[in-house]
Amino acid sequence: MVARAWFPHELVGERVVLRRHTPANLPAFRRWYADPEVAHLTRYQGEPMRPDEVDRFFAARVLGPDSLAMAIHLRGGGRLIGTCALSGLDPDNGSALFHITIGEKDCWGKGYGSEATRLMLAHAFETLRLHRIGLSVFEFNERAIRAYRKIGFVVEGRAREAIWRDGRWWDEIMMSMLDREWAALRTGQTTVPSPSAEADAAGRPLAAPRRGGR
Repeated sequence: MVARAWFPHELVGERVVLRRHTPANLPAFRRWYADPEVAHLTRYQGEPMRPDEVDRFFAARVLGPDSLAMAIHLRGGGRLIGTCALSGLDPDNGSALFHITIGEKDCWGKGYGSEATRLMLAHAFETLRLHRIGLSVFEFNERAIRAYRKIGFVVEGRAREAIWRDGRWWDEIMMSMLDREWAALRTGQTTVPSPSAEADAAGRPLAAPRRGGR
């Protein structure tokens, strides 16, 4: 299903361009994942990654062939600001998992991550012909949840109290998008439910007042 084009040459948007990672990107990863704020939003462990952990992760999950990991660059000047990936490819069932980190904190909240996400979804659904893209996000990362919803991801469940952070338990929220939902969004045939109208699988509104995230 997907062998012909798992890795694209590049994916070009209006403000960002996605390219394959090179070994020269390792120092940026070491800096990003040593940052407590980045670690807070992306890791199950409370502390930042050690340099040796980053090196192993970069070799296996970023440069390795099992994840479609792409570097996020700004189109103007080519600055490297983050990384995104598809992993856990299941070609028999047409599914994969999506991950994204904007490592440069001055680029948070500017829409770069949303554009990179849409570029990856277009590749996943329109080129790779996948059926389902899933992701997970921590409950306290409200900014990311809002962005995923705006893009068109649907909340499908939660792992209750799956992470201990800031002196309390938080849920891990599972979201997904299907190929037909992506196609409908692309043709303007549907709209994304508003956060106030959408509830999770337990019937509770997702957007409860919490401390904000990225």
